[in-house]
Amino acid sequence: MKSKSLSLSIIGALGPLVGLLVTGSAEASFDRSWPQWRGPLANGVAPHADPPIEWNETKNVKWKINLPGFGSSTPIIWGDRIFISTAIAKSTPAGRGRPNESHRFALLCLDRQTGKTLWQKVAREETPHEGHHQDHGFASASPVTDGEHVLAYFGSRGLYCFDLEGALKWAKDFGDMRTRNGFGEGASPTLHGNTVIVYWDHEGSDDFVVALDKRNGNELWRTRRSEATGWSTALVVEHAGRKQVIINATGKVRSYDFETGAPIWEIGGQASNTIPSPVSGEGIVYVTSGHRGSAMQAIKLGFTGDLTGAPGLLWTHNKSTPYVPSPLLVDGMLYFIGSNQPILSCFDAKTGKPHFEAQRLPGLFGVYASPLSAKDRVYVLGRDGTCVVLKKEPTWEILATNKLDDKTDGSIALAGNELFIRGHRTLYCIAGQ
Repeated sequence: MKSKSLSLSIIGALGPLVGLLVTGSAEASFDRSWPQWRGPLANGVAPHADPPIEWNETKNVKWKINLPGFGSSTPIIWGDRIFISTAIAKSTPAGRGRPNESHRFALLCLDRQTGKTLWQKVAREETPHEGHHQDHGFASASPVTDGEHVLAYFGSRGLYCFDLEGALKWAKDFGDMRTRNGFGEGASPTLHGNTVIVYWDHEGSDDFVVALDKRNGNELWRTRRSEATGWSTALVVEHAGRKQVIINATGKVRSYDFETGAPIWEIGGQASNTIPSPVSGEGIVYVTSGHRGSAMQAIKLGFTGDLTGAPGLLWTHNKSTPYVPSPLLVDGMLYFIGSNQPILSCFDAKTGKPHFEAQRLPGLFGVYASPLSAKDRVYVLGRDGTCVVLKKEPTWEILATNKLDDKTDGSIALAGNELFIRGHRTLYCIAGQ
């Protein structure tokens, strides 16, 4: 997702709410790679990708490799390299293993053309202090890169900064997180310019959001929080010349000043166990959740303080909102899954009016992955290896239904004419002819 130098004017052309500013050294460009969770624009869109519409185990599979260990993090793409995190159990290095045994928490670098492992670095080896959800694992946070640094985050096992050749530059340990019901950890780090954002919401009393210098790991600021366990990833946006960090959470959605960590605004109203990441466009932030309730809020930037009942809350929706998957924002349309079910809605992002609502996706039997968009298409990946491809338009039109053999809980990564699908055991590179 990046280039040797990326000017602010180019970023502006890509969209007003880009969550990552970079000056990388690799022969890649910011908007033509997939450098972070939710892609170059942090909204699920690959602006220049043109991957296949159809595939199966024998059609349009460029390569398929077995991955060591287990994880549901999204692979990230930069130039000819793929970076992916995994947790390798001592007893079953090719599988999930048991939570109460020693694991090696590792970052892999793969050749994009062949899937061959270029290097594998173990960040830490230890027995986790607590387990995880039965559908979860110890490697759910996606890495992030700017073409020079690769940041791999394993939560309670720490944040690690490598260069593209696998040399460790620095590491940061934040302690041990205690998650609700032992469900495990999953929020990815956010990289913007020279700053890395990590937030730490758990069942302890020491919640915080922290900003670090990506070049050396030095702490720039830290702001205390008070929240239940959270799995959403922070979003950096800029409005009226001011950058802010937005974090979706069960108690309140909050915005912080990017430079200082000072609170800007907050609003309650989300459901519990908040997982979906915010998305933003045209001065509006969209936050949603779907556990033991349904909540979606469209929040207009430019306001401060408590936004409850304020004009900054443009519209809300309280039906068929996502539990795990994050929404997709593309061309003024907001796509979102209903709970973790194969149900898709598409709303007008400005008005909150439905183009279509709670339509069932045939052939899918559960969804954890977040929907993505490339070209004139929307991709929705189910948990059993089936992906439905739809026309990107306000009306309902299915273009293809594709099936792979592996189970698939991680979100797709898109770049060029390829898409990358992580299964429980394998990584697929799907490419057009």
